[in-house]
Amino acid sequence: MGGMSLGYWDQVQKAGFEVPSDRPLDDLTAELTTMLGSTRPEVRDGTAYPALATWIDNGVYDDLLGGLGDGMVAGLAVGIGEVGTDTVFRRSFSALVLADCLERDNTQHLLPGAKVMEWGDRIVTWFLAEQDTRGFVADKGWAHAVAHGADTLGALGESPHLAGPELAVLLDVLAERLLQQPADAPLAAGEPDRMAHAAMRILRRNALGVDVLEPWVHRVGAAGNPFGGPVDHDPFASSAAPQAFLRALFVHLSLAPDPPAVRPDLLLVVIEALRMTNAPYLRVDTR
Repeated sequence: MGGMSLGYWDQVQKAGFEVPSDRPLDDLTAELTTMLGSTRPEVRDGTAYPALATWIDNGVYDDLLGGLGDGMVAGLAVGIGEVGTDTVFRRSFSALVLADCLERDNTQHLLPGAKVMEWGDRIVTWFLAEQDTRGFVADKGWAHAVAHGADTLGALGESPHLAGPELAVLLDVLAERLLQQPADAPLAAGEPDRMAHAAMRILRRNALGVDVLEPWVHRVGAAGNPFGGPVDHDPFASSAAPQAFLRALFVHLSLAPDPPAVRPDLLLVVIEALRMTNAPYLRVDTR
């Protein structure tokens, strides 16, 4: 692993991720950032990510949040475009840490708006360019780039630095990610649910009306309809992700204890999209 031994980090973990006093914070952070790209889940998920997330939440990086986030943004570009390689772990977990940075700023207001918008541009660029959409990787654990990217977009959507136009763009980015998903690489590890959760975080800003949201839902619905197309290929392969997203969004809107103000009208729009994309199952038998 280089640098410090795993035994050192095991002790940090056992101590509840208290910041060690025997090493400079810069060195600890550099080591943890490298560990985000480990192929060993106990190193990546079990140590590096929770250590960084805990320190962010505890305010350890409050005076350094911009620099930490910049480091995570740089991690989004590591190996971008590769599919099936181990570089996905660094990109995916950099996004997850960046979500924590954004959430810290959302509550503590530590960053200038220009920095948040800069990160937002880089997040969106990576999320739409990411080609490795594996969920759980055998022997290596979670890659989950689409789910982690959705979490980051949700955190970005809660930033007070973003207003209605920017929030509408984030919803369009979620839709585009769904629509561009290759048919031979289905999102089978809960990603549509995470994307619906991200959409709900954006919707709870109560900055977008049905006039904006209705065409957004219809765009997803048009891609989620497996019926009536060409008969020489499997229509469910390409429609599965948008269809799963619509169903997840319906569940979130129906059951969330803190729904957005637009819920009644938006639910009707989502129901209509589901009705149209599942028409053969919802016909009324008049016999």
